[in-house]
Amino acid sequence: MGCSSSKLCLYSQCAAARREEALKQRKELSQELVNLRGELVTTSAACEKLERDRNELQVAYEGFLQKLNEQHHNDLAELEERLKQFYTAECEKLQSICIEEAEKYKAQLQEQVDNLNITHENFKLELERSHSEKVEELRKEYESSFSELKSAHESEKKLLEDSFTEKQESLEKKIDELKCENDSLSEKLKLEEQKQVAKEKANLKNPQIMYLEQELESLKAVLEIKNEKLHQQDIKLMKMEKLLENNTILMDKLKKVQQENEELKARMDKHMELSRQLSTEQAVLQESLEKESKVNKRLSMENEELLWKLHNGDLCSPRKLSPSSPSVPLQSPRNSGNFSSPTVSPR
Repeated sequence: MGCSSSKLCLYSQCAAARREEALKQRKELSQELVNLRGELVTTSAACEKLERDRNELQVAYEGFLQKLNEQHHNDLAELEERLKQFYTAECEKLQSICIEEAEKYKAQLQEQVDNLNITHENFKLELERSHSEKVEELRKEYESSFSELKSAHESEKKLLEDSFTEKQESLEKKIDELKCENDSLSEKLKLEEQKQVAKEKANLKNPQIMYLEQELESLKAVLEIKNEKLHQQDIKLMKMEKLLENNTILMDKLKKVQQENEELKARMDKHMELSRQLSTEQAVLQESLEKESKVNKRLSMENEELLWKLHNGDLCSPRKLSPSSPSVPLQSPRNSGNFSSPTVSPR
């Protein structure tokens, strides 16, 4: 304001205006305080009245709640009695139905088990019979082939022994002939040595003739050694040819025997495969039969447990309702008629 700079204005006009404004606000506040006191008195009276009304309503509500609880307990007892009667009748009906069904299922399962046992026994006997027949057939084939191989081996052994004896006799003859030849050659050699000694004595005076004769003798000795080696080589070649021929024959026979052995081995493998297949099928059938037996046993146990529960009344005993259950809603007496006709759908 413009008058704030002068002391005269502060003590004159501005001070008067402020005082008037303060008095005005004081009057307004006093009036408002009077109004608030009046409202406080009115509100206090209303609160006392509401407190009295609340107490009256509380007393009335407690009386009504007590009557309603008594009626609810009566209705609940009546409903519990009706439910007991209804569940008892339904349980007796269900018990008779379950007993009949259990007996029927038990008879059906027993019939199925008997049929499965008969089928399994028949199939088992058939498999054993076919298996024994095949084993017997393979045994006969093996014995026949073994006897054939044995006879062939005996004949071959006899032929080899005969050929060995013949060769041994021929070799003994050759050895005798060679001994005779050796004796004759020894005699000839002695005669030649004697002649040589005589010639040496006669030709001592001619060294050139002696040298030529020595060379001739050495050449004869070398020639005899080479002839002997050639003869030995011829004998070895003949023996090798005979051994090769015998080896070829034996290899052919060995191949034939190996082929027959392979055929027998293939038959035995086929038989073993068939035996394994039959064993596998038998194991599968045994496993399926065990599973069926387990299922039948489990069903029998369940049926017995169900019958035991039905006889003891575990399935049909209704749960007793507590009168102080907090989940039951409070209803008016005019709505209590809803409990008279319960709709229970038995499973």
